[in-house]
This record gives sequence, C-alpha cells and structure tokens, in this order.
Amino acid sequence: MQYVTLNNGIQMPMVGFGVFQIQDDATTQAVVEEALKTGYRLIDTAQSYGNEVAVGRAIKASGIPREDIFVTTKLWISDMSYEGAKKAFADSLAKLDLDYVDLYLLHQPIGDTFGAWRALEELYKEGKIRAIGVSNFKEDQLANLALFNDITPAVNQIECHVFHQKEEQVAYEKEKGVVTESWGAFAEGKFDVFSNPVLTEIANQYGKTTAQVMLRWQLQRGIVSLSKSANPERVRQNFDIFDFELSSDDMAAIKALNTDTTVFADHRDASTVELLAGFIGKSF
Repeated sequence: MQYVTLNNGIQMPMVGFGVFQIQDDATTQAVVEEALKTGYRLIDTAQSYGNEVAVGRAIKASGIPREDIFVTTKLWISDMSYEGAKKAFADSLAKLDLDYVDLYLLHQPIGDTFGAWRALEELYKEGKIRAIGVSNFKEDQLANLALFNDITPAVNQIECHVFHQKEEQVAYEKEKGVVTESWGAFAEGKFDVFSNPVLTEIANQYGKTTAQVMLRWQLQRGIVSLSKSANPERVRQNFDIFDFELSSDDMAAIKALNTDTTVFADHRDASTVELLAGFIGKSF
C-alpha cells in the first residue's frame, strides 16, 4: 500500500474501497470484509449510502486493529448545518460502532456549509475525527471555505476519471495542500470505458485489466482513488496495481482521452443545486 500525508500530518492510504449503491447489509458486510482481507485499508461510506452499520460490522469482523483501517464517512445535505452536523456525526459514529472516524467530509457544497464546517472543526479538535474535508467542491468553493474558517480541508473528493481529468483543479489543490480523492474512477462504466481501445492496448502490455490501468493512472497522478465491486474477484483485481508502472507514453495516451465529460452533473449549475435540494424537499 502507498500512503499520502494529509496537511495535518495524518497518513491516508492512496487506494480505497467504496460502498456507494451497495445497500444490502449482508452484501455490504461481505464485500468490505473481502476488501479488508485483500489488503484495502481505506473504506469509504457516507450517511446517504445507508450502509454504515454493515461497514462497521465488517470492520469488527475483520479482526484488523482499528488503527490500521482508515474510515471515511460523509455528511449529507439534509443535515448541512452546525446542529445538523453534530447530530448526524453522532448518528454515523453510532452506526459504525466506532470511537472515531479518520475522515469526515461535507458531501456536497450545498446548504449551510459554513455552519457544518464549524461543527466539523470542533469535532476534529475534540479528537472524534482525525481529518476533515469536503466532496464535490470546485476551486472557488474550496478557497472560500478555507479562507473564512480556521481549518483548511485536508481532502476534496471529486469526480475524476479518464474522461474528466480535472488537471487544473488537481494542480490547484496540490498547491494548497489539499489531497484530491477521486470518485467515479471508472466513469461509472459509461462510454464503453472498459473496452476503450487505448486502455485495452495499455492493459494488454502489462497483462492487466483496463480497470487496473485506470486505477494505476490515478495513483501515478498522486490522486487517492476509490473502486467498488460486489464481485470478490474484481475486488481483488482492483487492488492488484502495485506491481507495474505506466510509462510516460502510457500516461500521455491516457491524458489524450480527456473530454471534460461528467458522468453526473456540474455542481456549479443551478439545476444541479435544485436537483440535490429536491432530495430533501427544498424547492426554489
């Protein structure tokens, strides 16, 4: 495993396992146990995923010392306020059945993010969270939060994949000491990404899968990546990326795939804000 040092000195694994859209408790627990057995030490969940209980059970069942596992969860927009964040964090901690979490993120740049951030700062200072960060924030939103609060986010988890590489944002965050973490590393399987001819040719050179190539590409860019699968064999394959290195030509070929195409939506677009707010009954 390779690690990155966050801006508060905490080490974070650079390859993680996510559980988005794995809602069945038995399946979630089984695949997280498999991921931990395989060697993953970063497990990423969220309040809105509805599977924190199963993740906590898997951590307990693994027998791995708690301090060796880096656990991330996130605050949903329904509780994006000072008091909401305090209550939601306590609920997440209870569901995970843990004494602390390693990383707690504001899941979306929507709602009272400043109030919520002040709550996270307090929880961090109390030792209940080892690092705090954000998700889906653009550069200006990240700067605004950092400049007018005490603690700079340690991590920004954003959509980042071969078709949406975000070089400028990654460079900006590196300059400011914020670690970029990707979600959607496989572009949600869209655009025939797994059979892309460029990725297929590179994968064949190393005897790897296109998924392994995409994760290795993230690693070599210095980006923390998350993968997800309910298939045990794929769980193991997606972790097996430390025994090869992409050449500069490979990296250039993958760079040329960028089209700045999102698989979700632009978080700075008003329609996206309205859509997300609609999930919690807010309308404009």
